[in-house]
Amino acid sequence: MLTRAPDDGAADRPAPADADRSAPGAADADLLDARLVGPALAAWASAALFLGSPALGGLTTGLLLVAGAIAVSGRHRTGAVVLTAAAAAALMAALRVAQVGVGPVPDLAGEQAVVEASVVVTGDVRTVSGSFADTDIVTASAREVTGRGTRTQVRSPVLLMAPEGELSGLQLGERVRLVGRLQVADDADLAAIVRVQRLVGVEASPAWWWTAADEVRTGLRTAVAWAGDAGALVPALVTGDDRALSTEVTESFRASGLTHLLAVSGTNLTLVLGALLMTARAVGIRGRGLRVVGVLGAVGFVVLARPDPSVLRAAAMGLVALAGLTAGGRRRGLRSLSVAVLVLVLVDPWLARSAGFALSVVATGAIVVLGPPWRRALQRWLPGWAAEAVVVPLAAQLACTPLVAVLSGQVSVVAVAANVLVAPAVGPATVFGLAAGVAAVISAPAATALGVPAVAPAWWIVAVGRHAAGLPGADVGWGASPVSIAALTGACLALVLAAPWVLSRRSASAVCAVVLAVAVLRPLPSPGWPPAGWVLVACDVGQGDGLVLAAGAGSAVVVDTGPDPAAMRGCLDALGVRSVSAVVITHLHADHVDGLSGVLDAYPVGEIQVSPGPAPPDAHGRLHALAAEADVDVRTVVGGEVAMAGSLRWRVLYPPAEMADSTPEGSTDGTVINNASLVLLVEATGARLLLTGDIEPEAQRVLTGSGVDLDVDVLKVAHHGSADQDPGFLAAAAPEVAVVSVGADNDYGHPAVPVLTTLAAAGAQVARTDTDGDVAVVVSGGMLRLATRGP
Repeated sequence: MLTRAPDDGAADRPAPADADRSAPGAADADLLDARLVGPALAAWASAALFLGSPALGGLTTGLLLVAGAIAVSGRHRTGAVVLTAAAAAALMAALRVAQVGVGPVPDLAGEQAVVEASVVVTGDVRTVSGSFADTDIVTASAREVTGRGTRTQVRSPVLLMAPEGELSGLQLGERVRLVGRLQVADDADLAAIVRVQRLVGVEASPAWWWTAADEVRTGLRTAVAWAGDAGALVPALVTGDDRALSTEVTESFRASGLTHLLAVSGTNLTLVLGALLMTARAVGIRGRGLRVVGVLGAVGFVVLARPDPSVLRAAAMGLVALAGLTAGGRRRGLRSLSVAVLVLVLVDPWLARSAGFALSVVATGAIVVLGPPWRRALQRWLPGWAAEAVVVPLAAQLACTPLVAVLSGQVSVVAVAANVLVAPAVGPATVFGLAAGVAAVISAPAATALGVPAVAPAWWIVAVGRHAAGLPGADVGWGASPVSIAALTGACLALVLAAPWVLSRRSASAVCAVVLAVAVLRPLPSPGWPPAGWVLVACDVGQGDGLVLAAGAGSAVVVDTGPDPAAMRGCLDALGVRSVSAVVITHLHADHVDGLSGVLDAYPVGEIQVSPGPAPPDAHGRLHALAAEADVDVRTVVGGEVAMAGSLRWRVLYPPAEMADSTPEGSTDGTVINNASLVLLVEATGARLLLTGDIEPEAQRVLTGSGVDLDVDVLKVAHHGSADQDPGFLAAAAPEVAVVSVGADNDYGHPAVPVLTTLAAAGAQVARTDTDGDVAVVVSGGMLRLATRGP
């Protein structure tokens, strides 16, 4: 499933202060006030710990910590402050755990009860792609629940879910009554999931400020809608509204280290307040008036961008940046950051377990701590503005790299350069974009006129992201094992220690830049990968299928492309693929086709082959649009067709041609679409491989009864190893090797243990991408073997 890329907290990269003072005492001004670091870290750790404990445990521990703080307050003031911070965080965490886990809502969810509820909408409706159909989701706060004959007043956070389009009319701040079935939520900060069955009606309209914010957001989208991807980026820069961005742009930003631009960040607030204060000064506002303007601007920004945890976090980090630019300068930067962490963790303890929060704090802390000495070193041979442009992304990227590797399994090599190139464009795009949104409330032509200077720099940002992501070594796959992360952390620490010496010397900096450029343009191959004699690789693309068949001389055939374009392209790059003879899409579920742009954008492709069966609504339209943009033909293939590419030969076994006339277009029935998957019998270097898409038992029985010889050497287990397998089909295939393409920690229970047990008991060697990473089937000396490249 393709979802919005998670929230990259490295977004919160506040701009450092103006050029270092050269007068005596400048070094003293850069001394860091670290007195509140201990209390901030104690509160953070305490909240993270007790959010995973029963409420009673957090309450008891919090009271004990309070007693300890009182006991040591006379002798160890610092220790007492640390204990007090930890106690406060433990108590707040216990309160939130009780709010979510105790009461009628979680109890009714455990019974999967159908309830009537009154809820206040607390977020914007988003549509997420699923394996079978798209779904509308939105956060809400349940205020009244009637279930099992009892009506109760509550205040419980819930997630509303319904088929696409059914929740699209809901507005932030609106109170609505609905009927739905409660389900237990996987996320610890939710009391339940509500599968909405019926919206009864609106009980209260949103407050005026929410309506005004919606008008600005809508006006901004309209004012720049004419500009394609650049226009879609402007609302993301201003308010974090990335709904109109294409998957291709989102993935290119991820690969190039620019994802933080797609989320509301501290930089956004800094830019907006800077422009607002400059305007206020121009009209004669001074002193306390400027402070009032600043506070009102910050509040307005939060309302406009939505007061969810990520926005509050971004606002806090932006205010840290402003604190560093005012009285006391950088000396107070670390203290301001510590205060921000303390306040945020106490106000919203769930942030303590947020990856975005961790990235924000680490990035901001790196700029505060590492920025001044690095900038002074670089200023020995670079102008101050240029030194600052390099130091900000360099410090943030180095500090965040280990965390990003843990979260994504990738290390961006081009992130620093990409961020330096786009930095001059972010400010104008953000400020003019906001102006266009505000002007839209008064005049649409004025909004469009202001949108032009916002779109121009946004176009540059999109262009940089695309070109940086298109470089051969833009990002490097990196394992998330403890050993891999420890090695990466050690390397980053070594670079941090060496940075002042390198940055102070023009020649050393130039050598490092050249080495980095060579590494990006001519990346070294992974040691031992690809293995000699590989015929099939199941790429680790997450919860989906992405298979590569070797066709000789740098050519390949791709069967399905997974949900992630970057992951699919990374797998092909690592295999040394230079051209793709054909892309075969077994069926058009997102987890098999959404990575297609990663292939079409990077390699010459001969043709795309698709099934004649049904597909989700608009799936064919999206595929044909991508193919047309890449100038690649799309061809429907059916059972009985044979094709060749280099040393490969494959025959389509299923589905039959008549399926095109017997099944509806735009189907939302996942089983029907799965059972229309193309099934390929492949011959490669003397080995027989059966690639099965997501066919379920019904289609498997059709194949078993068709009289086709299904006895193969390698079986790609259907539907990610789900429990829906026909035993007769597995017995007929009788593979020596069974490969399961599946995502780690998926929500579907794939692969099913009984299926793995059945295959192993029949003598098959089983490999799976969730635990083994990329899986290669190798033919060597007439023998089959497996090779893996760990996750």
